Amino acid sequence: MDEAQARDVLTAAGLTGDPRAPELIAFGENAVFGFGELVAKVGRESSLLPRAERELAVAGWLAESGVRAVRAAEPAPRLVDGHPVTLWHRLPRAVRPAGPEDLAVLLRQLHALPAPPFALPPRDLLGGVERWLRLAGGAIDPADAAYLRARRDGYAAEVAALTPHLPPGPVHGDALPRNVHVGPDGPVLVDLETVSGDLREHDLVVMALARDRYGLPAEEYAAFAEAYGWDVRDWEGCAVLRGARETASCAWVSQHAPANPKALAEFRRRVASLREGDRELRWHPF
Repeated sequence: MDEAQARDVLTAAGLTGDPRAPELIAFGENAVFGFGELVAKVGRESSLLPRAERELAVAGWLAESGVRAVRAAEPAPRLVDGHPVTLWHRLPRAVRPAGPEDLAVLLRQLHALPAPPFALPPRDLLGGVERWLRLAGGAIDPADAAYLRARRDGYAAEVAALTPHLPPGPVHGDALPRNVHVGPDGPVLVDLETVSGDLREHDLVVMALARDRYGLPAEEYAAFAEAYGWDVRDWEGCAVLRGARETASCAWVSQHAPANPKALAEFRRRVASLREGDRELRWHPF
């Protein structure tokens, strides 16, 4: 799915009648468009429908629990031409970029919650690897795809054997400042599609990896750990979760390779760093 196809889905859903053309906000796992007072998320394929349904349920649960998060505009997703489409209330314009401490405060609130009244799946960090590699198709080297599959299988066993430091429970699953929006009333969690029931450490390793791979300044990481109240790098299982997330993050880029030369170059760069055991090579967005 490219941007033009995602816009065709919006048209088929009857969501392009607003005189203001839908504005592409983000294009990753979903194509995210803003129009009027709404935001529409278009999923890549029909297999993502259950995840879209769960994301809407999570939004309602967080609203009832008092955790500030994005709110759904419709209670159920639409399936349009094989793509799940969800509608959300558009947030007011950000007053500033979200920082690590904003994220830490929201994670502490989320991590304090008991399980919701519906089932949350485990954080299947590596579950998307096969789908992403399939979407990449012949754009990537088959040897790289085989390497990532083998790495996925090895880390899956290691993750399953981890002993947590924190009590398991609800986690965001992709806990980065980019998934926090700071409006006039304060920070709000967004992108709830990976909310899961699993090791709380999943949410904390994300920021440790941001420090090591994506250039997050050490002082900003320290502020995050202080605001949360614990540094996950002190946990003996940190390296395992980091390795699993690096594997997933590398495979995730591959799905963009067929249509985006920059994504292909970044994919090759990431695979090479993993093969060479270079734990500090900087990874980049594309």
